[in-house]
Amino acid sequence: MTQNPTSSAAVLLDTTGLICPEPIMLLHRAIRKLASGEQVRLVATDPSTQRDVPKFCTHLGHTLIEAERTETSGDEAFYFVIEKG
Repeated sequence: MTQNPTSSAAVLLDTTGLICPEPIMLLHRAIRKLASGEQVRLVATDPSTQRDVPKFCTHLGHTLIEAERTETSGDEAFYFVIEKG
């Protein structure tokens, strides 16, 4: 996934620095406000989001469009695009 400022995501959710369960709780709150088919772009630094975001999507019927892990100078970041089901 590339960081694209022209993404069709309706919401950019930056959870940098937050740890489980906060990124998923904020994602859940954000996605409830969207119409079906709209997208959320999630940025996280908690490695557990790699496991939690796909499970969240499967359990609640949303689609994980993109997932990427990047590392810069030893700092990890995780990027997801989720489409509301």
